[in-house]
Amino acid sequence: MLKGIYLTLMIGPAVPVPAPQIVMDSLSNIQVTNSKDRSGFQLTFTVGKNSPLLTTMLPAGYLDPITTRVIIIVTLNGMPHVIMDGIVTNQEFSPSSESGKSNLTITGEDLSVVMDLIEKVIPYPAMPVIARIYTALAPYAALGITPVVIPPIIPVTKNPVTEGWETQKMTDRAYIKSEASRIGYIFFVQPGPLPGQSIAYFGPDANLPMPQPALSINMDAHTNVESLSFSLNGLAKTIRIYTILDPVTRKIPIVIPAPNISPFKPPLGIKPNLPAKLEYATQSAQLSPAEAAQDILGFLLNNSSAVSGNGSLDVMRYKGLLRARMLVGVRGAGITYDGLYYVDSVTHNIKQGEYKQNFTLSRDGLISNTPFVNV
Repeated sequence: MLKGIYLTLMIGPAVPVPAPQIVMDSLSNIQVTNSKDRSGFQLTFTVGKNSPLLTTMLPAGYLDPITTRVIIIVTLNGMPHVIMDGIVTNQEFSPSSESGKSNLTITGEDLSVVMDLIEKVIPYPAMPVIARIYTALAPYAALGITPVVIPPIIPVTKNPVTEGWETQKMTDRAYIKSEASRIGYIFFVQPGPLPGQSIAYFGPDANLPMPQPALSINMDAHTNVESLSFSLNGLAKTIRIYTILDPVTRKIPIVIPAPNISPFKPPLGIKPNLPAKLEYATQSAQLSPAEAAQDILGFLLNNSSAVSGNGSLDVMRYKGLLRARMLVGVRGAGITYDGLYYVDSVTHNIKQGEYKQNFTLSRDGLISNTPFVNV
């Protein structure tokens, strides 16, 4: 594809195999988006009316939705990176009157889409959250998905005799995401590290504390990004007031203010962004002490960042792949916005002879709290 960069595309039901040459020759564009919620991909093929992809392979079900699995691997300087392992969900064909200009577009999502196909009704008597999540993820081991489940900081288990039990009445993905949102966790499926393997992560929104090479702007020959912009949202931060009843008499109200700061994603600037909004939690007084503590902790973990950044880069000039859910340094943007950021999402745009990435960054606080960044 480019000097030092090689693309591997694997397609097939259950266990994908390398795509044949006729498919690779027709491939004109790949777009892959990795984020902390869910990831997706889009493959665009440019074909003629007599192309075997249209006349033979497509009618035979080669790219049928739901049954077709796609793995995309980028090898950079000898190191393979699995940037997508997903399922085809949509197929579009745009015929053209010009010879060889028809477009076939294949769209899909990561393997978590398989968890969203069948609604289930499953009781979980006397089972804590971690046991329920492992039970819901167990059937997907056949797809190479390894669960990584972090127990909640404040566990709550209902007594089935006096309090009843939890019952799942939705798809597995919807149920896991609802449980994650309730305790302030996130859930996503990340491809890799090897082809055919994925990690299903259920836990706090914590980025790997390993900074990637810095994004440099306005630094002449050292500039490695094409564009970069920042914004500061003064309404992003909130203080929520919780009112609970004392655990002994259940009559005396106790007021607890909760700031919008996550212990797993601390501010990366020395000038904090102050909260501008005040809101009151509803129905918190009806919860048990353990449930109220879990609700408060969930709010703390689901914090929002006031500073956000957007930009694009050329992989050849950056000399590496920018990865989501990790840290990255920024330099050349000025004293206010330089420093470390969390990488929220990355979109890979791959064409013949071109590999670019769009990215979004976030953090709390202005002015870097570190004297240097990894270059």
